[in-house]
Amino acid sequence: MKVLKDILYKVKLKQIIGDTDVMISNVQFDSREVGPGDVFVAVNGYSSDGHDFIDQAIKKGAIAILAEKEPENIVDGINYIIVSHSDEALGIIASNYFDNPSEKLELIGVTGTNGKSTTVTLLYKLFTKLGYKAGLLSTINNIIGNNVVLATHTTPDPVSLNALLARMVDEGCSYAFMEVSSHAIHQKRIGGLSFRGGVFTNLSHDHLDYHKTFADYIKAKKEFFDLLPESAFALINKDDPNGLVMLQNCKAYKHTYSLSSMADFKAKVIENSISGIQLEIEGNQVFTRLVGRFNAYNVLVVYATARLLDMDALEILTVLSGLKTAEGRFDIVQSKGSVTSIIDYAHTPDALKNVLETIGEIREGDENIITVVGCGGDRDKAKRPLMAKIACDLSDQVVFTSDNPRSEDPLAIIEEMKQGLDPSHFKKYLIISDRSEAIKTACSIASSGDIILVAGKGHEKYQEIKGERFPFDDKEKVENVLKMMEK
Repeated sequence: MKVLKDILYKVKLKQIIGDTDVMISNVQFDSREVGPGDVFVAVNGYSSDGHDFIDQAIKKGAIAILAEKEPENIVDGINYIIVSHSDEALGIIASNYFDNPSEKLELIGVTGTNGKSTTVTLLYKLFTKLGYKAGLLSTINNIIGNNVVLATHTTPDPVSLNALLARMVDEGCSYAFMEVSSHAIHQKRIGGLSFRGGVFTNLSHDHLDYHKTFADYIKAKKEFFDLLPESAFALINKDDPNGLVMLQNCKAYKHTYSLSSMADFKAKVIENSISGIQLEIEGNQVFTRLVGRFNAYNVLVVYATARLLDMDALEILTVLSGLKTAEGRFDIVQSKGSVTSIIDYAHTPDALKNVLETIGEIREGDENIITVVGCGGDRDKAKRPLMAKIACDLSDQVVFTSDNPRSEDPLAIIEEMKQGLDPSHFKKYLIISDRSEAIKTACSIASSGDIILVAGKGHEKYQEIKGERFPFDDKEKVENVLKMMEK
């Protein structure tokens, strides 16, 4: 229970109708979840407007309503708070309700198109190995100390997010590492949070179904850095053309990392093989079990972030040498028949290109690269032809299949992917819309030494079809097929 006026601290108020000196049971922005004594925050969302559900919230017991406009029907006994932006207010209220947990943690936010999950996961593992209790908020899992909480969104809603951070504080965590998605920034889900540091990995084509233009996508990412306080640090990838854009008008301490140019934190790839990468970072060499140049960036940014959090350089490198990547990120399955399979979450053109170029770099001879790939339904359609072209350009054989088709027809998605192909690709690909059969086919046509990439779903344990999620695990499927073939 909290006093309404206390959780309104720092909220920019336009009008108050009623009394703010009342006890509030909980903060809700979904009218279906409202209970007696709650405050309901009416947010104008992407697909619905919370203002349409104010009456429903009152019927379910809400005693306070926060909205952007005064309702036509004022109900006696209900307290109304009018603000300019209820989405911004929700984050502040949620933080206040949970006693501002982010101020009691060293909270690091990581944003970018690719590498977010790997970066925050490695940071969590690193700090845990260094002896600190830490929390993780990622696409794959939310972890509080050693307790795993299933993730439903890359960045949770403000109420769930602050509840998780409060649990981290209660369980003695000192650090928290979280992915910050462009959706979350645009929807003000991180409003009211106090960040110790912000990290930018890279920016490439993704989420244009939501942001509409690449300029809007960049703007959403940049907003995170614009909000960082002077006491925080901003760490950006200088090799990405949009990296320095993030630092414009940023008040935080500015730092850069790079593999290719002068930067505050610099690394050099000495050796890159299927077993891992050998790096030189600030004059010290380290071997990690992560594979590929894109993972060299991930290792470097983790090192740089830890250094900015005052960790010892040699201790960081010692721990990094023993860490594995996040689940479903260049996850290698080796068969007895010498076929190498790689499971990767690559679901953007840039991520798919990075993974396939890495495979091309580490193959030792004339092994074939066989790629199984699809594109998600009800998402950014512009990337479909790009991903198909990249797959065919950088593979010897491609099997086009379904990803998470959602409400769309998988074959229609594949037809849109094919628009990116030219005549030289036509003998390279097969179309098998059933993902299970596509994986079986890729395994059956692979010869000894060949490399199979199963791209797009990575850590996911389901396939979403027509509004229903069916159990499906790419790695498990590959392992089972290869075992059957070995008998």
